[in-house]
Amino acid sequence: MVKNSYVRQVHVTANVDKTGKFILLKRVLIVCVGNICRSPTAENLLRGALAHSDIHVSSAGLAALVGKPIEPTARAVLEAHGHSPDEHQAIQLEPQAISEADLILVMERQHVSGVLNLAPEARGKVLMLGKWQGEREIGDPYRQGKPAFFHAYALIEEAVNAWAQRLAR
Repeated sequence: MVKNSYVRQVHVTANVDKTGKFILLKRVLIVCVGNICRSPTAENLLRGALAHSDIHVSSAGLAALVGKPIEPTARAVLEAHGHSPDEHQAIQLEPQAISEADLILVMERQHVSGVLNLAPEARGKVLMLGKWQGEREIGDPYRQGKPAFFHAYALIEEAVNAWAQRLAR
């Protein structure tokens, strides 16, 4: 005796990058305070490192200097390392941006609290940019002179490279 059966077709849409690799996340948001030094530097570096993926990288500030361009010394340090920074205007971190992000990377431990104060439901997707360097914090070089910017750049570059290796799989 043959039982009637049917096959139900299910359409599943997976996050797949341009090369056909499965990706778990599509949007990375990088956060600092003013959104003119550290986060746009990290945004430029991570966007470049993930250029062959469909991962969208953006940045915002907890107390952004809204509308301001990347700080001139931060831009000069990026350029000194061979990067051509994208045009940038600082934006204020808003709950919607937090909600839309799959991963939020912050520079300092206190930034985790700042993000969670705006959107407590983001717990679990807010991590340190320096996570893979022992949860290392990356201090703000703003108004501290060129050596501070070069130091921050070196820490950001190391952290971004570690994240890029994990995200680009």
